[in-house]
Amino acid sequence: MKVAYLGPQGSFSEEAAFRYFTTELIEWVMCDSILEVIEAVGEGKAEKGIVPIENSIEGTINITADGLLTHDLFVEAEIIFPVSLHLLSLAGADIHEIREVWSIYPALAQCRDFIRQSQLKTKQFDSTSSAAQAVKNQERKDVAAIASKGAADLFHLQIAKSNIQDNSNNHTRFVVISKENTKQNGNKTMLLITPCQDHSGVLSSILNVFSALSINLTWIESRPTKKKLGTYHFFIETENGLHESKMKKAITILEAYEHDIRVLGSYHTTKL
Repeated sequence: MKVAYLGPQGSFSEEAAFRYFTTELIEWVMCDSILEVIEAVGEGKAEKGIVPIENSIEGTINITADGLLTHDLFVEAEIIFPVSLHLLSLAGADIHEIREVWSIYPALAQCRDFIRQSQLKTKQFDSTSSAAQAVKNQERKDVAAIASKGAADLFHLQIAKSNIQDNSNNHTRFVVISKENTKQNGNKTMLLITPCQDHSGVLSSILNVFSALSINLTWIESRPTKKKLGTYHFFIETENGLHESKMKKAITILEAYEHDIRVLGSYHTTKL
Protein backbone atom coordinates (compact mmCIF):
# COMPACT_ATOMS: atom_id res chain seq x y z
CA MET A 1 0.00 0.00 0.00
CA LYS A 2 1.26 3.47 -0.91
CA VAL A 3 0.95 6.18 1.75
CA ALA A 4 1.75 9.84 1.01
CA TYR A 5 3.01 12.27 3.63
CA LEU A 6 4.67 15.67 3.90
CA GLY A 7 8.46 15.47 3.83
CA PRO A 8 11.34 15.85 3.79
CA GLN A 9 12.91 13.58 6.40
CA GLY A 10 12.46 14.81 9.94
CA SER A 11 9.03 16.40 9.49
CA PHE A 12 6.29 15.99 12.09
CA SER A 13 4.14 14.46 9.35
CA GLU A 14 6.78 11.81 8.72
CA GLU A 15 6.99 10.95 12.41
CA ALA A 16 3.20 10.76 12.74
CA ALA A 17 2.94 8.58 9.62
CA PHE A 18 5.68 6.16 10.70
CA ARG A 19 4.19 5.81 14.18
CA TYR A 20 0.62 5.28 12.93
CA PHE A 21 1.20 2.85 10.06
CA THR A 22 3.08 0.13 11.93
CA THR A 23 1.37 -3.14 10.98
CA GLU A 24 1.30 -3.02 7.19
CA LEU A 25 3.86 -3.23 4.40
CA ILE A 26 4.05 0.39 3.27
CA GLU A 27 5.54 2.04 0.20
CA TRP A 28 6.06 5.63 1.31
CA VAL A 29 5.41 8.56 -1.02
CA MET A 30 7.24 11.62 0.30
CA CYS A 31 5.73 14.92 -0.90
CA ASP A 32 6.98 18.49 -0.90
CA SER A 33 3.76 20.14 0.32
CA ILE A 34 0.42 19.40 1.96
CA LEU A 35 -1.29 20.08 -1.36
CA GLU A 36 0.94 17.53 -3.08
CA VAL A 37 -0.07 14.88 -0.51
CA ILE A 38 -3.74 15.60 -1.17
CA GLU A 39 -3.23 15.52 -4.94
CA ALA A 40 -1.33 12.22 -4.72
CA VAL A 41 -4.33 10.58 -3.06
CA GLY A 42 -6.87 12.35 -5.26
CA GLU A 43 -5.08 11.30 -8.43
CA GLY A 44 -4.53 7.70 -7.31
CA LYS A 45 -0.75 7.94 -6.92
CA ALA A 46 -1.20 6.80 -3.29
CA GLU A 47 -4.00 4.84 -1.65
CA LYS A 48 -3.81 6.87 1.55
CA GLY A 49 -2.30 10.09 2.81
CA ILE A 50 -1.71 11.69 6.17
CA VAL A 51 -2.10 15.47 6.51
CA PRO A 52 -2.43 17.95 9.39
CA ILE A 53 -5.88 19.51 9.64
CA GLU A 54 -5.87 21.39 12.95
CA ASN A 55 -3.49 22.68 15.60
CA SER A 56 -4.48 23.43 19.18
CA ILE A 57 -2.82 26.86 19.01
CA GLU A 58 -3.30 28.02 15.43
CA GLY A 59 -6.58 26.28 14.57
CA THR A 60 -7.67 24.84 11.23
CA ILE A 61 -5.15 24.28 8.44
CA ASN A 62 -7.24 25.58 5.58
CA ILE A 63 -5.29 24.01 2.73
CA THR A 64 -6.23 20.58 4.07
CA ALA A 65 -9.90 21.46 4.52
CA ASP A 66 -10.06 22.90 1.00
CA GLY A 67 -8.24 19.87 -0.39
CA LEU A 68 -10.90 17.51 0.97
CA LEU A 69 -13.44 19.46 -1.05
CA THR A 70 -11.47 19.93 -4.25
CA HIS A 71 -10.38 16.30 -4.58
CA ASP A 72 -13.51 14.64 -3.18
CA LEU A 73 -11.63 12.77 -0.43
CA PHE A 74 -12.69 10.99 2.74
CA VAL A 75 -11.34 10.78 6.29
CA GLU A 76 -10.80 7.32 7.73
CA ALA A 77 -8.87 8.11 10.93
CA GLU A 78 -7.67 11.00 13.07
CA ILE A 79 -4.38 11.12 14.94
CA ILE A 80 -3.64 13.43 17.86
CA PHE A 81 0.08 14.16 17.87
CA PRO A 82 1.91 16.16 20.59
CA VAL A 83 4.13 18.84 19.08
CA SER A 84 7.21 20.35 20.72
CA LEU A 85 8.84 23.09 18.68
CA HIS A 86 12.48 24.02 19.12
CA LEU A 87 14.76 26.74 17.80
CA LEU A 88 17.48 25.01 15.77
CA SER A 89 20.72 26.68 14.77
CA LEU A 90 24.18 25.74 13.54
CA ALA A 91 26.42 24.15 16.13
CA GLY A 92 28.27 26.86 18.04
CA ALA A 93 25.94 29.67 17.01
CA ASP A 94 24.97 32.14 19.71
CA ILE A 95 21.23 32.58 20.16
CA HIS A 96 21.76 36.35 20.36
CA GLU A 97 23.16 36.32 16.79
CA ILE A 98 19.90 34.99 15.34
CA ARG A 99 17.94 37.59 13.37
CA GLU A 100 15.53 35.43 11.33
CA VAL A 101 13.61 32.18 11.80
CA TRP A 102 12.50 29.77 9.08
CA SER A 103 9.68 27.22 9.16
CA ILE A 104 6.31 26.21 7.75
CA TYR A 105 3.59 28.79 8.40
CA PRO A 106 1.66 26.83 11.09
CA ALA A 107 4.85 26.33 13.11
CA LEU A 108 5.72 30.03 12.87
CA ALA A 109 2.18 30.87 13.98
CA GLN A 110 2.43 28.51 16.94
CA CYS A 111 5.54 30.39 18.12
CA ARG A 112 4.21 33.89 17.50
CA ASP A 113 4.90 35.16 21.04
CA PHE A 114 8.52 34.00 21.03
CA ILE A 115 9.14 35.47 17.57
CA ARG A 116 7.63 38.83 18.53
CA GLN A 117 9.46 39.07 21.86
CA SER A 118 12.76 38.16 20.17
CA GLN A 119 12.07 40.67 17.34
CA LEU A 120 12.87 38.12 14.67
CA LYS A 121 12.04 38.21 10.98
CA THR A 122 10.36 35.13 9.50
CA LYS A 123 10.59 33.17 6.26
CA GLN A 124 8.14 30.46 5.23
CA PHE A 125 9.07 26.99 4.00
CA ASP A 126 6.98 24.00 2.92
CA SER A 127 7.84 22.03 6.08
CA THR A 128 9.71 22.33 9.36
CA SER A 129 12.34 19.87 8.20
CA SER A 130 13.00 21.67 4.89
CA ALA A 131 13.65 24.82 6.93
CA ALA A 132 16.06 22.92 9.18
CA GLN A 133 17.84 21.49 6.16
CA ALA A 134 18.17 24.99 4.65
CA VAL A 135 19.75 26.30 7.86
CA LYS A 136 22.27 23.45 7.71
CA ASN A 137 23.02 23.88 4.00
CA GLN A 138 23.42 27.66 4.07
CA GLU A 139 25.69 27.59 7.13
CA ARG A 140 24.42 30.94 8.39
CA LYS A 141 24.64 31.68 12.10
CA ASP A 142 22.14 34.54 11.89
CA VAL A 143 19.21 32.27 11.00
CA ALA A 144 17.49 29.41 12.79
CA ALA A 145 14.70 26.94 12.05
CA ILE A 146 11.65 26.10 14.11
CA ALA A 147 11.39 22.33 13.97
CA SER A 148 11.49 19.09 15.94
CA LYS A 149 14.20 17.38 17.94
CA GLY A 150 14.21 14.74 15.22
CA ALA A 151 15.13 17.38 12.66
CA ALA A 152 17.91 18.64 14.92
CA ASP A 153 19.36 15.11 15.13
CA LEU A 154 18.92 14.44 11.42
CA PHE A 155 20.65 17.63 10.24
CA HIS A 156 23.15 17.88 13.12
CA LEU A 157 21.84 21.20 14.39
CA GLN A 158 21.89 22.40 17.96
CA ILE A 159 18.75 23.22 19.94
CA ALA A 160 19.32 26.86 20.75
CA LYS A 161 16.09 27.04 22.75
CA SER A 162 13.59 24.31 23.58
CA ASN A 163 9.79 24.36 23.58
CA ILE A 164 9.25 27.82 22.12
CA GLN A 165 5.59 27.27 21.18
CA ASP A 166 3.07 29.65 22.74
CA ASN A 167 1.39 26.89 24.75
CA SER A 168 3.20 23.89 26.22
CA ASN A 169 0.10 21.74 25.66
CA ASN A 170 0.50 21.90 21.89
CA HIS A 171 -1.07 19.20 19.70
CA THR A 172 -1.64 18.79 15.99
CA ARG A 173 -4.51 16.75 14.64
CA PHE A 174 -3.71 14.72 11.55
CA VAL A 175 -6.23 12.91 9.38
CA VAL A 176 -5.72 9.83 7.25
CA ILE A 177 -7.34 10.48 3.89
CA SER A 178 -8.37 8.16 1.07
CA LYS A 179 -10.27 8.27 -2.20
CA GLU A 180 -12.57 5.41 -1.20
CA ASN A 181 -15.10 5.73 1.61
CA THR A 182 -14.50 2.27 3.05
CA LYS A 183 -14.65 2.77 6.84
CA GLN A 184 -17.88 3.97 8.44
CA ASN A 185 -17.85 2.44 11.92
CA GLY A 186 -16.03 5.02 14.03
CA ASN A 187 -17.13 6.94 17.10
CA LYS A 188 -16.72 10.34 15.42
CA THR A 189 -18.28 11.60 12.21
CA MET A 190 -17.31 14.46 9.89
CA LEU A 191 -19.96 16.05 7.71
CA LEU A 192 -19.76 18.66 4.98
CA ILE A 193 -22.96 20.69 4.94
CA THR A 194 -23.81 23.03 2.10
CA PRO A 195 -26.92 25.09 2.94
CA CYS A 196 -29.73 24.98 0.40
CA GLN A 197 -29.75 28.76 0.34
CA ASP A 198 -28.08 31.63 2.12
CA HIS A 199 -30.35 33.34 4.66
CA SER A 200 -30.13 34.93 8.08
CA GLY A 201 -29.53 32.36 10.81
CA VAL A 202 -28.85 29.41 8.49
CA LEU A 203 -25.87 28.16 10.53
CA SER A 204 -27.81 28.60 13.77
CA SER A 205 -30.67 26.48 12.40
CA ILE A 206 -28.22 23.75 11.41
CA LEU A 207 -26.55 23.73 14.82
CA ASN A 208 -29.93 23.63 16.55
CA VAL A 209 -30.56 20.21 14.97
CA PHE A 210 -27.47 18.77 16.68
CA SER A 211 -28.26 20.53 19.96
CA ALA A 212 -31.83 19.18 20.02
CA LEU A 213 -30.51 15.64 19.58
CA SER A 214 -27.76 16.11 22.26
CA ILE A 215 -25.00 15.57 19.71
CA ASN A 216 -21.76 17.17 20.84
CA LEU A 217 -19.70 18.94 18.18
CA THR A 218 -15.90 18.83 18.32
CA TRP A 219 -15.07 20.95 15.27
CA ILE A 220 -16.88 23.55 13.17
CA GLU A 221 -15.25 25.27 10.22
CA SER A 222 -16.66 27.39 7.41
CA ARG A 223 -15.01 27.51 3.99
CA PRO A 224 -16.13 29.59 0.99
CA THR A 225 -17.92 27.77 -1.79
CA LYS A 226 -15.85 29.81 -4.28
CA LYS A 227 -19.00 30.25 -6.35
CA LYS A 228 -20.42 33.44 -4.86
CA LEU A 229 -19.17 35.92 -2.27
CA GLY A 230 -20.66 35.23 1.15
CA THR A 231 -21.64 31.60 0.53
CA TYR A 232 -20.04 28.83 2.59
CA HIS A 233 -19.70 25.11 3.20
CA PHE A 234 -19.63 24.01 6.83
CA PHE A 235 -17.42 21.25 8.16
CA ILE A 236 -19.03 19.75 11.26
CA GLU A 237 -17.46 16.99 13.32
CA THR A 238 -19.45 15.16 15.98
CA GLU A 239 -18.64 12.86 18.88
CA ASN A 240 -21.11 10.29 17.57
CA GLY A 241 -20.66 7.54 15.03
CA LEU A 242 -22.56 7.39 11.77
CA HIS A 243 -24.18 4.13 12.87
CA GLU A 244 -25.90 5.77 15.87
CA SER A 245 -29.60 6.46 15.53
CA LYS A 246 -29.38 10.12 16.53
CA MET A 247 -26.73 10.79 13.89
CA LYS A 248 -28.93 9.19 11.26
CA LYS A 249 -31.84 11.29 12.50
CA ALA A 250 -29.79 14.50 12.35
CA ILE A 251 -28.81 13.82 8.73
CA THR A 252 -32.42 13.00 7.83
CA ILE A 253 -33.67 16.26 9.35
CA LEU A 254 -30.98 18.36 7.64
CA GLU A 255 -31.74 16.74 4.29
CA ALA A 256 -35.44 17.43 4.88
CA TYR A 257 -34.48 21.12 5.02
CA GLU A 258 -32.87 20.49 1.59
CA HIS A 259 -29.32 21.08 2.79
CA ASP A 260 -26.68 19.10 0.89
CA ILE A 261 -25.05 16.63 3.29
CA ARG A 262 -21.86 14.80 2.45
CA VAL A 263 -20.42 12.31 4.94
CA LEU A 264 -16.65 12.72 4.89
CA GLY A 265 -16.00 9.85 7.27
CA SER A 266 -16.83 8.02 10.47
CA TYR A 267 -13.63 7.14 12.30
CA HIS A 268 -11.75 6.50 15.52
CA THR A 269 -9.12 8.67 17.24
CA THR A 270 -5.58 7.52 17.86
CA LYS A 271 -3.39 9.41 20.33
CA LEU A 272 0.34 9.04 19.72
